Amino acid sequence: MADRRVDLSALPKEVRDQLAELDLELSEGDITQKGYEKKRTKLLAPYIIQTPVEPPRQNDVQPPAPSSSSSHGPPPSSSSRYRERRSRRTHRSGGTRDDRYRSDIHSEAVQAALAKHKEEKMALPMPTKRRSTYVQSPVVTRTPPDSSSGSEDETSVRRQSSVVPPPPTVNPNLQSPDSWINSTVQGSSTSSSASSTLSHGEARPQPQSQPKPQPQPQYKPQYQPLYQPPYQPQHQPQSSAHTAAVTDMLAHSRIAPSENSTPPPDVTAVAPPSRGPRVDLTSNPVVRGMSRGQSRSSMMETADGRGNIQRVPVNSRVSTKIQQLLNTLKRPKRPPLSEFFTDDAEEIVEVPQPDPNIPKPEGRQIIPVKGEPLGVVSNWPPALQAALARWGATQGKSPALTALDITGKPFCTLTYGKLWSRSVKLAYTLLNKLGTKNEQILKPGDKVALVYPNSDPGMFWVAFYGCLLAEVIPVPIEVPLSRKDVGISQVGFLLGSCGVGLALTSEICLKGLPKTPTGEILQFKGWPRLKWVVTDSKYLTKPSKDWQPHIPTANTDPAYIEYKASKDGTVVGVAVSKVAMLTHCQALTQACNYCEGETLVNVLDFKKDIGLWHGVLTAVMNRIHTISVPYAVMKACPLSWVQRVHNHKARIALVKCRDLHWAMMAHREQRDTSLASLRMLIVADGANPWSVSSCDAFLNVFQSHGLKPEVICPCATSPEAMTVAIRRPGVPGTPLPARAILSMGGLSHGVIRVNTEDKNSALTVQDVGHVMPGALMCIVKPDGPPQLCKTDEIGEIIINSRAGGNMYYGLPGVTKNTFEVIPVNANGVPIGEIPFVRSGLLGFVGPGSLIFVVGKIEGLLMVSGRRHNADDLVATALAVEPVKTVYRGRIAVFSITVFYDERVVIVAEQRPDASEEDSFQWMSRVLQAIDSIHQVGLYCLALVPANTLPKTPLGGIHISDTKQFFLDGNLHPCNILMCPHTCVTNLPKPRQKQPVGVGPASVMVGNLVAGKRIAQAAGRDLGMIEDQDLVRKHQYLTEALQWRAQTDADHVLFVLLNAKGVPVSTATCVQLHKRAEKIAAALTEKGSINTGENVVLLYPPGIDLIAAFYGCLYAGCVPVNVRPPHPQNLAATLPTVRMIIDVSKAACILTTQNLMRTLRSKEAAASVNIKTWPTIIDTDDLPRRRPPQIYKPPTAEMIAYLDFSVSTTGMLTGVKVSHAAVSALCRSIKLQCELYSSRQIAICLDPYCGLGFVLWCLASVYSGHQSVLIPPFELESCLSLWLSTLSQYRIRDTFCSYSVMELCTKGLGTQTELLKARGVSLSCVRSCVVIAEERPRLSLSYSFSKLFKDIGLSSRAVSTAFGSRVNLAICLQGTTGPDPCTVYVDMKSLRHDRVRVVERGAPQSLPLMESGKILPGVRVIIVNPETRGPLGDSHLGEIWVNSPHNASGYYTIYGEESLQANHFNTKLSFGDPQTLWARTGYLGFVKRTELLEANGDRHDALFVVGSLDETLELRGLRYHPIDIETSVSRAHRSIAESAVFTWTNLLVVVSELCGSEQDALDLVPLITNVVLEEHHLIVGVVVIVDPGVIPINSRGEKQRMHLRDSFLADQLDPIYVAYNM
Repeated sequence: MADRRVDLSALPKEVRDQLAELDLELSEGDITQKGYEKKRTKLLAPYIIQTPVEPPRQNDVQPPAPSSSSSHGPPPSSSSRYRERRSRRTHRSGGTRDDRYRSDIHSEAVQAALAKHKEEKMALPMPTKRRSTYVQSPVVTRTPPDSSSGSEDETSVRRQSSVVPPPPTVNPNLQSPDSWINSTVQGSSTSSSASSTLSHGEARPQPQSQPKPQPQPQYKPQYQPLYQPPYQPQHQPQSSAHTAAVTDMLAHSRIAPSENSTPPPDVTAVAPPSRGPRVDLTSNPVVRGMSRGQSRSSMMETADGRGNIQRVPVNSRVSTKIQQLLNTLKRPKRPPLSEFFTDDAEEIVEVPQPDPNIPKPEGRQIIPVKGEPLGVVSNWPPALQAALARWGATQGKSPALTALDITGKPFCTLTYGKLWSRSVKLAYTLLNKLGTKNEQILKPGDKVALVYPNSDPGMFWVAFYGCLLAEVIPVPIEVPLSRKDVGISQVGFLLGSCGVGLALTSEICLKGLPKTPTGEILQFKGWPRLKWVVTDSKYLTKPSKDWQPHIPTANTDPAYIEYKASKDGTVVGVAVSKVAMLTHCQALTQACNYCEGETLVNVLDFKKDIGLWHGVLTAVMNRIHTISVPYAVMKACPLSWVQRVHNHKARIALVKCRDLHWAMMAHREQRDTSLASLRMLIVADGANPWSVSSCDAFLNVFQSHGLKPEVICPCATSPEAMTVAIRRPGVPGTPLPARAILSMGGLSHGVIRVNTEDKNSALTVQDVGHVMPGALMCIVKPDGPPQLCKTDEIGEIIINSRAGGNMYYGLPGVTKNTFEVIPVNANGVPIGEIPFVRSGLLGFVGPGSLIFVVGKIEGLLMVSGRRHNADDLVATALAVEPVKTVYRGRIAVFSITVFYDERVVIVAEQRPDASEEDSFQWMSRVLQAIDSIHQVGLYCLALVPANTLPKTPLGGIHISDTKQFFLDGNLHPCNILMCPHTCVTNLPKPRQKQPVGVGPASVMVGNLVAGKRIAQAAGRDLGMIEDQDLVRKHQYLTEALQWRAQTDADHVLFVLLNAKGVPVSTATCVQLHKRAEKIAAALTEKGSINTGENVVLLYPPGIDLIAAFYGCLYAGCVPVNVRPPHPQNLAATLPTVRMIIDVSKAACILTTQNLMRTLRSKEAAASVNIKTWPTIIDTDDLPRRRPPQIYKPPTAEMIAYLDFSVSTTGMLTGVKVSHAAVSALCRSIKLQCELYSSRQIAICLDPYCGLGFVLWCLASVYSGHQSVLIPPFELESCLSLWLSTLSQYRIRDTFCSYSVMELCTKGLGTQTELLKARGVSLSCVRSCVVIAEERPRLSLSYSFSKLFKDIGLSSRAVSTAFGSRVNLAICLQGTTGPDPCTVYVDMKSLRHDRVRVVERGAPQSLPLMESGKILPGVRVIIVNPETRGPLGDSHLGEIWVNSPHNASGYYTIYGEESLQANHFNTKLSFGDPQTLWARTGYLGFVKRTELLEANGDRHDALFVVGSLDETLELRGLRYHPIDIETSVSRAHRSIAESAVFTWTNLLVVVSELCGSEQDALDLVPLITNVVLEEHHLIVGVVVIVDPGVIPINSRGEKQRMHLRDSFLADQLDPIYVAYNM
């Protein structure tokens, strides 16, 4: 480029001004790159000095500095336009990237890779976020702006506002075809360049013709959509209304438009569920059982309130987004899917077959590389302390260390004389003056901690050398700042394992340590008890004349211990022996050619690593003057180290890439600095492959300041092996070493391939020089036994040298694997005796024995057998212009193990001013770039607010803690993108279902199917037990009531309690009979009801309901019991009431006065048509009348009542229950529970359907026992009502629902002591039965039993019942018979419809509890739902039931006989073709147990697994939602409740957040992980909602279909919706 041959500082001022103007125009995007180059060349043409062009440094073109010319820009006053722009831009400097990873070549590669995707814009549906959720706090201005990225340990420079970061210009020789990206991304925020839409996906205006959604939602969502997907008409002239709303992102999804035009299934316009009371909601008023397995149609059916079914096309934001998501998933995935394992009983992921085309190493086996011999110099000291003694005595005035104050000015210089005398004083004090006269606290060989801040090198030097002279072992650590410091307990582990009991520190540092209120130093978490010793001179004692420190010749005892944080966050101490320390100093002296009296500038941490080895140890050995530039000074003035080199004519500088970058960014402030004195610029992280560009760019800028190209010396080091290799200072004029341009694809397979074909995925690596003098180096495979690599293979560098670490102190096991490695050849034979040390660096030996490093073991991510380096991914992410999004280039990359493979996660800090749109755009571009360049899929990309990631002591990102925060759900991201669909390629193949047919294997012999006992079970026999006469007498319940009213008139049947536990109403036999007569009379007179007509009962739980029921029977009507609408939530609850009234064709409604007023209120009119109610009779004050006669049905097969219920799938079904079934059922319950007139039971249930209704209204009249009725809603005002009633009435048998049990568990679990104090005792309870129509909730029952054991509840008392629509009570745990048993089954087998019993605690095991004992007279059989053939014992199938109390059929208006026959009167396809069975619609199995029945037979237990209608068919397997929900609820403490459903093969998880809203996004990755890990499913959509949003019916069951409809109709008001890619 032109500037090479022009001395810019010599140009006239106006030319410099014009150049600066140009630079600004380019950076603001006001000029194209081409125009910029043209104008610039024209300006510089007259000044170009024609000189021979210097040879380029590498085969590739030299990458320029980020700013090639603007570096010598004009003074700020040059032009007003410049000033104005400058002020407009300064606020953006916070986003300056971390140029450790800056590489123009790589930026170009990334932009080129993204350009491929540019045409097909990323079709990512943006997440939906509630506006209120993230009001980002502005970054606190007081805190120093912090840090660099990922694996680095220092933060970014704090710039004065006048310093403008020079815009990166693009080298024209390298310019990529899409230079538009550089001009727009750096352009001003108002840049209107056309390409901004391409780079940032701004929404285009919506066309006017957008169709209106037809179903009007019942209320408007309270938030506006944050993101209106842009729409661009594209080659679809006549697409349906729906596709108009689908974004232009479909353009590239490779699907014919016609496929998209079908509307997504199933959305209803039902109002949102209330947050308050639990209500039954129907989402589909089809009043018939839906045939099992019949799929819900893609058009939605809704009722228009008159029972008419209308079809509604769907158009909503949610369905559009899901459509987008589906389109992205239909695209073929880039990495070819290997053939993963075929399914067998043990589903473990097989390793994919290796691809035959992957590159393999072809070279010969590597030969160990030997360093030059370590020369013996006559005056080298026998120990490092001896060198200090010598200089202290002979060169006392010579400066040893100059320290800078915070402003960058030298404030103290320590001479060798002072250093020596102070160190001796400290050694004397440590050994003799710490304890009382006689006791010696420290002995030689003890370990002490050195706690000194980075700003105080002088105190540290004295402490370190004082320890060496006292022969105690120093352990330098960081200054602890607070109890919550990142990794502080790990440092405690290090101190504990080293046996440290004493800490040395300075007075100032001690004052700054966190204290307790009493002024003592805090006891930090995990730290041993420490005594603190202040080492300031005034506290040290001068030794007596005769005392001299003992300086033995260096031996193998430890000299010091250096701390090292490993990948998983543990901190270990690497012990370095005295001889290793000395030999390392000698080797460095020889390699770097150190001379006495040289000056060295050190910017690095002097407590460890290169800063300690060169700047503290080797410096003293060679009497070097060290100038220490503390980190705080670098933040304030990034050029300070360059100025120190200039001022002191320093010969050596120790820096990291970030120091080069900062100096380069700030260097325009200094004209006259000269770096000509430097002979070595040692780049400590030169082993990072991304250091090349920093070194080149720095040289580019500072060559004009006298910097010679050959002085740049990258080196490779590790705490274990110490210095591995260092580039020796070159001879002026000799050609510089070549670079290696490697293929990233090859690297990921661990082989070296020169990149030729795809320039985008190339990695340019510089050498780190030769092996150290006196060392031997090999390269071995990083995993498995240490086998020598081939010459073209990447492996771990291992070193044998006397100058290296000796062990991890106190950890012999780990030490052996790292410090005593003996390499083996291809046959596994050791190549010698000598042990090597693992360096933790990955690399290879290049031509001329030069060492190249491509990464570190701790940054290695092994994904699907390929290696990726975290630093490479950080570099790619940074090359996707993050200026608008990422705060200070702070990006962390790590991998987590999910489902048998590593998954890559990227976490970045987001700038406070970044917009949602920009962030999402950046994330999607990072996905594309990493996929293109590294061919690896990202699992998760998260953005967190600025300054919130855990920091290392020097401000970098603490990776292991970040990973832990991510896994614990404590990261609190403000944006997240999960892409499991693209990167999880090792799922088992979807199961292909075998065709169904009754094959010859199903041969039946007696009671055996294919060699197994048939899975059937029966309760006791019903007929022979009771007096037949009595049964005949009470064929009808009405007769039983009349009989009781005559024979035992004053016997109390029912007691109703209020919230205080006081009986508010009771009913004796005769009172109930008389009230029933009054109601029967009113029905015939007021309602003029004919016999057999249906009457709706609308009552709160109580005795009025019971009286009304018998009143209907007395009048010959058919009662239909309906839950009353909730007065506070009529909009949601009244339509269901209306629907049941319409569907049942009720002639009349019986209710109370209050409810009658509600039905006719204005509020009711808003939801339903109140003018068309049938006759409403209020039964509160009826006249004393008697009906002319009490109706007696002609036959017991007549219908007694209709039982309506909303199933969990949102289906409303009504079943007919005959008089015969009623009395059979009551008799069965009476026998099972031993109910007699003298007994008392307590019922805390909703009495509206199923077994709850039977127990509340019917059982007492039949058996004569007393029922204490507790309405569940009373528990809301008095939680302990139910339990205290049980205690007060000494009740032995009680019935409740899961909702009641959950209320008590959550609300009273912590108050058992209080209950005990109030005298509540449950020791009387013999059986507590949960009435349910689902799989028993084992964990809830167990928690309940365990919590209330303290107040006397027997662990054997709690059990469950099971009923279904076709038979209201199949199982009920009675008083006799064995306790319910629990089995553990394998979940993987269940998905295949198999049952495999496993041991408790087996992986993937699911505990199932028996659903109570089968009732007398009931027979069940397990049947294959497809073939309808009986199954064997322990096989999963549908439960069929035969019993005298089966329901008679569905109450339908359409008379669908086929469905009726199918569900109620069906026969087996073989075996016993005569018996009529009813299909329950539940999957389960029968297992013969070891327990014995009362009659001595072995007991057959029935286990219910779940409803067939609810199951999810995914990947050919059958999943039960409850299993996935259980896993999800365990994923994070803030998940209160969750529900899952599917939508067009996507699994949607809805979770209620009970924590703060900032936890919302933490849940997304955890939910995705747990479902993938435990169920081998990828979650498509994660919806986070407020507590109470998931609708739950009266039985405590989730109504998932209703939730699904609300979600699709966009009525959930979610906190966050994440669409997983």
